[in-house]
Amino acid sequence: MKKYEIFTLISLAIVIAIPIFLNLAVFDDQDSSPREDPPQEENEDNNSDDGNDEEESDQGNTDGSGEEGDQNNDNSDEVVWGVDSASYTDENMYSCVVDNFGEPEVWGRYLGDREGVSQGMDSDEVDYFHENDIQILVIYNHVNDARGYDHGVEHGETAIQYANDLGVPEGVALFVDIEPEYPVDAAFMEGWYDALNDSNYEPAIYGVFDEGSELFEAFNGLEEGVQEDTVVWSAYPQEDVTTKENAPEYNPEGPENALLYGWQYAIDAETCNIDTNLFTGEMIEYLW
Repeated sequence: MKKYEIFTLISLAIVIAIPIFLNLAVFDDQDSSPREDPPQEENEDNNSDDGNDEEESDQGNTDGSGEEGDQNNDNSDEVVWGVDSASYTDENMYSCVVDNFGEPEVWGRYLGDREGVSQGMDSDEVDYFHENDIQILVIYNHVNDARGYDHGVEHGETAIQYANDLGVPEGVALFVDIEPEYPVDAAFMEGWYDALNDSNYEPAIYGVFDEGSELFEAFNGLEEGVQEDTVVWSAYPQEDVTTKENAPEYNPEGPENALLYGWQYAIDAETCNIDTNLFTGEMIEYLW
């Protein structure tokens, strides 16, 4: 071959080889550069850690909520202070109690008027209680003789009518007031229980439940299921009237099988014409 032709072939080979060499160089440089995989793995680890933190946080919230829920549902150790009165409750009466005794959480009041004994509630008084965050314990005190099944049913139906007329909501307990001087038997309380149990209200009894008393013995004469389904507010034993701050420990006496949720621990305060009481947390479910 001529020198000219050889030179031409060499030049052509160089021209073809240069792009190939450049491509190989670029690819080698890319392969030797740091890869992006490690940062991605680090992010994934971080995300995983965040997820664990959230899970731990959620578990903490669950435990906390659970404990709080248990505390809200378990009110058996709660005791609240309250009063009851035969007098109408207005601003002056309320201020008298708050200024001299403390703020009551419960106030016992009566259904219907009983001349010379008590003044019944009306809707304005009910509204006043609720505006002041006071729950009402509803009392029926129109009994003189607590004997006889039919008599118990009759008084129960009258109490239900009073409650309906006043707008007492369902589920509230109606307490029949059986004073120590009233004759009483189990038949009356059974009639009262049956009447209330067939209504929207809950059967309940107030009285001086000192052991060996006629009331105590009559209650224990009821069927066990009736006893266990009746709310009791006992006025025994009696102690001194106190302020809310100085109230005694909750320690009433009453029937063993009853729902003993209330204790009128002192009566006839010289100031404000009230009696003073303690109630368990369970009683709150039966108030208005």
